[in-house]
Amino acid sequence: MAKLTPERRLVPQPPTVAEREPLRPVAAVAAADPAAARVPDASALAGRLSALAGDPAAKINAVVIDAVTRRPLFQQRADRPATPASTTKLATSVAALAALGPGHRITTRVVRGAGNGVVLVGGGDPTLTALPPRPEGEHRGLPGAASLTELARRTAAALKAAGTTRVRVDYDDSAYTGPRTAPGWKPNYLPDGEVAPVSALTVDEGRTAPDDPTVKTRVADPPAAAVATFARLLTREGVRARPGRRAPHREDAARLAQVQSPPLSALVERLMSASDNDIAEAVARQVAIGKGAPASFTGAAAAVRAALDGLGVGEGVSVSDGSGLSTRNRITPLALARIAALAAAPERPGLRAAVTGMPVAGFSGTLATRYLTSDSQAAAGMVHAKTGTLNGVSTLAGIARDAEGRLLAFAFMMGDGKGHADPAVLDRLATAMATCGC
Repeated sequence: MAKLTPERRLVPQPPTVAEREPLRPVAAVAAADPAAARVPDASALAGRLSALAGDPAAKINAVVIDAVTRRPLFQQRADRPATPASTTKLATSVAALAALGPGHRITTRVVRGAGNGVVLVGGGDPTLTALPPRPEGEHRGLPGAASLTELARRTAAALKAAGTTRVRVDYDDSAYTGPRTAPGWKPNYLPDGEVAPVSALTVDEGRTAPDDPTVKTRVADPPAAAVATFARLLTREGVRARPGRRAPHREDAARLAQVQSPPLSALVERLMSASDNDIAEAVARQVAIGKGAPASFTGAAAAVRAALDGLGVGEGVSVSDGSGLSTRNRITPLALARIAALAAAPERPGLRAAVTGMPVAGFSGTLATRYLTSDSQAAAGMVHAKTGTLNGVSTLAGIARDAEGRLLAFAFMMGDGKGHADPAVLDRLATAMATCGC
């Protein structure tokens, strides 16, 4: 087979802002026979990558493995745990898909409460929104997001049919337990809007101005804000409602209405592409609920690790949250690469959303504005990877085909949180890998 040099490739031109997000060339990662192309020569590949990764000041832990055989082709401190930042979301996503299945949905309910009351019961749906649908039927870019307005409409119809026109709305957010912030979260995360306080009942991810993407601030008490919004919506639908208090619902209470989230596969694609911290934390807790564990940060972390252990890829994973915001998280490059390879395996179609959700170099998600310069453009459209960024940390983990068409899985992890970590260095590593054809 003739080797393809970078000059002979069809290199995409830098896309416009309008073009980037809709383009997701996922066909490049779903070959009919991923073992058809030959495995790269490990020494030749290492020669390329060592020159870029060998700078001691860069503090890079790295690995490239053959996605089919899982055999390492390049290793540099590959078995040493490093801060994964948002590449943690890859582990969270694969664990959730395996534990719950891609069709899993999260339900938000309204049931009869005590006296003249109803209870809004949160199930942990991170997509629940009070925004009107966009013309294309999406809320914040996610098709099929659960609508609090529709829940109010259905609830009002059920109440009026029973002759009830005035209610108190209590709420139950007990599906989640424990603190609302994780060990290792920095104090500025909530004030800066990086994530909302984690709760089983949140509307529009707790955003104070959900219709304005430039405003990142979040409400201090998401469940209280959600029930206040729901009471207003009920009143608009002809049932006079006032917000009540936190109150557990009875398991045998009459159900008035419910709405459901998009399937887990869509949640995973969204959290991977946009690096959505709120969805990631919700998905991690869904793993805990599915396994009968406490839906807390500790319970979710243990459940995610148990799910990965069940897949044979849990070694080297130690996390304190589902999003990667925690500075206490530690994952080895080898663990991330093995998880990425497993998600891309043809015999694991249930995990595929973790791959189709990966940002694509130069085209979509958090890689839309990367791989557009001369030293990395040759890999645009070729690298599918989850990014990770914290102060002094930059990470990249995913899959790519080399110039011969062989599917490789990789993880590049830079920085110790103390100095500057330039993601362009990782992009150059991924480009050298993808264009090798060694």
